[in-house]
Amino acid sequence: MSSANQLSNKIGVIVDSLRLPLREGLKKAKEMGADGVQIYAVEGEMAPENLSSIARKELKGYIDSLGLEISALCGDLGGFGFQDAIENPKKIEKSKRILDLALELGTNIVTTHIGMIPEQKESKIYAAMQDACEALGVYAKSINAFFAIETGPETSKRLKLFLDSLSTNGVSVNFDPANMVMVTGDDPIEGVKLLKDYIVHTHVKDGIQLKPVDPRDVYGFLGYGGGAGHDELANLVASGEFFRELPLGKGKVHFSRYFAALQEIEYEGYLTIEREVQDNPVKDIADAIKFIQYYK
Repeated sequence: MSSANQLSNKIGVIVDSLRLPLREGLKKAKEMGADGVQIYAVEGEMAPENLSSIARKELKGYIDSLGLEISALCGDLGGFGFQDAIENPKKIEKSKRILDLALELGTNIVTTHIGMIPEQKESKIYAAMQDACEALGVYAKSINAFFAIETGPETSKRLKLFLDSLSTNGVSVNFDPANMVMVTGDDPIEGVKLLKDYIVHTHVKDGIQLKPVDPRDVYGFLGYGGGAGHDELANLVASGEFFRELPLGKGKVHFSRYFAALQEIEYEGYLTIEREVQDNPVKDIADAIKFIQYYK
């Protein structure tokens, strides 16, 4: 690659994608050539309520000893994200504690899915999501941190309008090009340009859409579906009939243009590899690191 087009971004790996015990996965990520890791911090040993102050310091010390950084924590609480106003107070509280943990471990980014943003701005679901993200954004901003919404359930345009309605950029974007390609059919290159003021973390993932699909059937939506027909469609989605995640370079994400777009907006954060299909995750992620290094 010519020097003008070389990437200088650090390479990250979602350590959970390796399907190894945490410390073994951290060692493997370093051996593969990663600069940093993203870790799920919702359940089990990484949940904030399960990590004592001593355990946090010990874990950070171990990560530092490997020469790794944490690119972000993943704080996706599942369900319908922040669509349910009744559930939101406890989810907001847990999200704040995950962000506190992130800061102790050396990153100021927590990525999450907030649920699909509805088109109808006047809907109760939109209001519930807006209120929750406003609270999270204000808290994040107060400690110089970010909750980063992962792209995919809606178009970049709808996501930007939602973010623009908040009072801070404490809620920003974790940009995942494959989710857009596989589900909404949105153009990741245009998405990068549109969301440029909000992108604080990225995923490097590839995929292909085989048939158009309603994003609500992929990500869920409060009050949508629930009958046998919906269950059947959900199974079809899971089966790979509608879209497939693929190794880097095998899907429909145009990575040379994607990386160029990130350079154009002067994005300096991590390129973090996510691999959700688990046939041979260690090999796939090692190949993905080499794929990105080609552009460096």
